[in-house]
Amino acid sequence: MSFSIRLTVEEKSLAESYAKLHSMSLGEAFKRALFEKIEDEYDITVADEAYREYIESGNKSRPVSELWKELDL
Repeated sequence: MSFSIRLTVEEKSLAESYAKLHSMSLGEAFKRALFEKIEDEYDITVADEAYREYIESGNKSRPVSELWKELDL
């Protein structure tokens, strides 16, 4: 699948410079950027859900010093 996007002269120049700096085509640069963004948003969603579950569980964190004492470290 292919698609096109409209960029200003400045945006195109920046994107081309980025692609050149990383030795990749402009298309590959956009593809990587898109999938990195998707992955980042997915990771944030998973982390938010895990934190919500932790809060709702009623569990409490404790200082790491207590764990060290418990393990005689």
